[in-house]
Amino acid sequence: MLPWIRSDMVFVTATKGIENGSLMRMSQVVHDVIGPAFRPRVAAISGPTFAVEVAREEPTALVVASPEEDLRHELQKVLSTSRFRLYTNPDIVGVEIGGSVKNIIAIAAGVVSGMRLGHNAIAALITRGLAEIMRLAEACGGRRDTLAGLAGLGDLVLTCTGHLSRNRQVGVALGEGARLEDIVSRMRMVAEGVKTSKSAVTLARRLGVEMPIAEEVYAILYEDKDPGDAINALMERELTEE
Repeated sequence: MLPWIRSDMVFVTATKGIENGSLMRMSQVVHDVIGPAFRPRVAAISGPTFAVEVAREEPTALVVASPEEDLRHELQKVLSTSRFRLYTNPDIVGVEIGGSVKNIIAIAAGVVSGMRLGHNAIAALITRGLAEIMRLAEACGGRRDTLAGLAGLGDLVLTCTGHLSRNRQVGVALGEGARLEDIVSRMRMVAEGVKTSKSAVTLARRLGVEMPIAEEVYAILYEDKDPGDAINALMERELTEE
């Protein structure tokens, strides 16, 4: 695509993930690809959205993030409608980390649901999962308070509890005893958290960030750890302050 891209274009990423191998966020991938030609103007859109509900024009609120104030306000005005409300945020790092890592926590939430472990466990998982996302975002240069908003808590709650969540569906099937290969082969769409768990855990280890839930999800997905053993490992960790 590079030959057809112009320097006056604006690049808006709606992809939620961390690239395997490079460990780059999506806005960083854009800069990496286009940067040799010119410095691109990049923004990220994220937040609690199921595409089918947006298509049905059901009320939706999300975030457009960019370090460029003029750009994020321009996109806010252009993209907002009476059913599609955008808030602005300068913290593109926090917004992208929130949108990426919440998919991993959603897989864990699905596991809890699939094992019929109750609402207490789901609430605890969401809360502690948010703490993990905050720690990683801060270590990457983002702001913790960004994750208290739509791109963090909002997206996390939706993905962990909504029946349309593909990542939650993967977790439910794992909790019910299905194998990952069989689950993925039956899916018509991609559950981003499966691959993001690799990159996020690798990034967290590199930065020295503690992410026990993400680590256990990775172990279930790629080390054939029994979901019940993963739950026990989380519950029996050394006691600490919140």
